[in-house]
Amino acid sequence: GAALTGLPAPAATAAAGPLAVQYRTSAAGATADQSEPWFKVRNTGSAPVELSQVKIRYYFKADAPGTAYRFACSWAVVGCAAVTGTFGTLPQPTATADRYLEIGFTPAAGTLAPGADTGDLQLRFHRSDWQTLRQSDDHSFGAAQTSYADWDKVTARLAGVTVWGSGPGGDDPTGPTDPADPPGEGGQALFDDFDYASHTDPDLAAHGWSVRSNAGGPGVPGATWDPSKVTFSSSGGNSVMDLETSTAGTGASTTHTEILTRSMKFAYGTYAARVRFSDAPVSGPDGDRVVQTFFTINDLKAPMADDYAEYDFEYLPNGGWGEPSSILYTTSWETYDPDPWQAVNEHSESRRGFAGWHDLVVTIDDSGITYYVDGSHFGTHDAAYLPERPMSINFNQWLIDLEGQSSTAPRAYHQQVDYVLHVKDEVLTPAQVAARIDAYRTAGTTFVDEVPAP
Repeated sequence: GAALTGLPAPAATAAAGPLAVQYRTSAAGATADQSEPWFKVRNTGSAPVELSQVKIRYYFKADAPGTAYRFACSWAVVGCAAVTGTFGTLPQPTATADRYLEIGFTPAAGTLAPGADTGDLQLRFHRSDWQTLRQSDDHSFGAAQTSYADWDKVTARLAGVTVWGSGPGGDDPTGPTDPADPPGEGGQALFDDFDYASHTDPDLAAHGWSVRSNAGGPGVPGATWDPSKVTFSSSGGNSVMDLETSTAGTGASTTHTEILTRSMKFAYGTYAARVRFSDAPVSGPDGDRVVQTFFTINDLKAPMADDYAEYDFEYLPNGGWGEPSSILYTTSWETYDPDPWQAVNEHSESRRGFAGWHDLVVTIDDSGITYYVDGSHFGTHDAAYLPERPMSINFNQWLIDLEGQSSTAPRAYHQQVDYVLHVKDEVLTPAQVAARIDAYRTAGTTFVDEVPAP
């Protein structure tokens, strides 16, 4: 949404489409401890609608430029676990709106039949400091709306297209787009600040992530992939995800970690993550051939299948694959055959230590694949390696083998992740990535997923 830097659009009436949105407020005062917009979404068309493809935007004016907000669902007929709420910043603020609350639905919300509605969505949001907020100057607020009625001061989008309502100037995605935008429906974003309680936090699954538990490669034979070793904490004022990989020198004692998106829906555009690599275990002897990663991938349908794709950042602090010491690889894959091993790829590398936090960016467009580390160009790979099918987004940490360190003393390696971002079909510079992340955090947005299913 924030990427749609549209030119100012003329005022519009409610779009004629397959959805209508009804609104009421249960906090009608000019000021309130929290704003309470309640909604019902009705299918006015003749075909079923997947609620996971629906987004509602409620537009409001922040009390101050730096004010952060928090969303909550009090009750919903579809279940609060199936309702998401994220905040965004308007590219062109007006006198009544510079932010929006975007309501979405997980696949668990199901399908809305023709003529049916969602029933109550009893929602609320408040300042993160719990100070009184002013809502009388908000574009979407209606003090007199104490019972449900159609309300065109909120917008509804279906698969990225506005089908109901009119937003404040500059937030009409059907209006003219920035000339720099690529053709097609680009600009939709996935952003996750990894603000979760644990690997069992229901929001983690609701936001599309899967924490691996199934056995198998890559890595040490006999090792397990342990979901409990994916944890969440705070670092430098931001929430971070931690992946722990440990061993005591045997396959049975080795645990790897991985988290990935369940959906393979990501292809061209920009991918970014802030990742903390480590050169040594937190305790025990060093030397294991550990791999710390951020990558995108789809499945290999058959050996040497030409529609395979994979784009990797892989840091080997203790070497491996024939390298004696620290090396960072970026690799773009066309295909491979696991047995006998054959690989068709192109890679760039830097043979030095990369312990600490790093901003990793890879862009994919018709010209090729370009990698950046900490704002500097790291490598560009040929268009021959462009993806033919969408991919998932992954982070994992694992051991190549147990030959780097023969000790049976326990040791554990840690990789941390601050955030992940994907912007569909749009190439951003590292500076633009940083600005986008700052905008999300200023708005108090911890998660958004606008990227449509393939």
